[in-house]
Amino acid sequence: MPTPLLSRRHFLAASSAAAAVALLPRSAFAAKAAAPAQWTVGCFNRPWTKWSYDVTLDSIKDAGYKVTGLLTPIAAQKEFFTGSEASAEYLAALKAKVAARGLKVNMGALRIKNGVPLTDAIADTRKQITNIHAVGGEFALTFGVDKPEHYEQYFKVMADAAAFAQERGVKLVLKPHGGGSGASDEIRKALKAVGHANFKVWYDAGNIIYYTGKDPVAELESIAEHVTGFCAKDCAAQKADVMVQFGTGKVDFAGVFKKLKSAGFNGPIMVECCKIGATAQETMENARANRLFLEKVLASV
Repeated sequence: MPTPLLSRRHFLAASSAAAAVALLPRSAFAAKAAAPAQWTVGCFNRPWTKWSYDVTLDSIKDAGYKVTGLLTPIAAQKEFFTGSEASAEYLAALKAKVAARGLKVNMGALRIKNGVPLTDAIADTRKQITNIHAVGGEFALTFGVDKPEHYEQYFKVMADAAAFAQERGVKLVLKPHGGGSGASDEIRKALKAVGHANFKVWYDAGNIIYYTGKDPVAELESIAEHVTGFCAKDCAAQKADVMVQFGTGKVDFAGVFKKLKSAGFNGPIMVECCKIGATAQETMENARANRLFLEKVLASV
């Protein structure tokens, strides 16, 4: 059956719509096709370790963050965070203290015991994961190991931890940190050795430079699909200072985020470092500046 002819009214309406579309600037289509990334930007406690944790939390809130991570325990202040020595009472108080600022914990750091029997290392790691779950953490972050003689046992501990964490809804992630997690080659080997779907990567472009001097964008090529989080810091050269403001080092943040976006990355991004000021207030302002830097970069990605 032949297609019916358009009525004069429909023809004029279609023509007007086509003309309107033709007059739209090309940028309108480009903006729609390349929407800015909407990843969560949070902040670790590392810049404020010489002040109390109460001051730290107030500073993170004042800097405009909603999410924090328990990265650096402060033994002198008996701030164990999710370490195996933390009691149930301490963890409950910690969770309440964070919530009182309107913040949420998304990550706890794992410190793996080396040079102890495998059963002891596994038990200690399981306790830390249990503690992370208790404070509502979504991720358990491990730093890998430095010495080759520890690799084999570490991978066994991680294989057990990946399964144990998965049962509790916690995601086990590896952070580039030299040694067995120095850059992409080492990270791929670690992923293969652990061999569990709940063992992924939290990328750290600044650490790639700090520990290896390699290009963080190039190093992402073979592991981007495994990245589920990002530790944000800048670094000017191998073994250079990382407590600096973003944009003053060699990390190509836009290049890194574009690569991650193309691999389907969906965050979070956690600010680990900033320039430490003479006061907590000054440090807070630097942390805020690093957040604004990231948000500007993400808006362009």
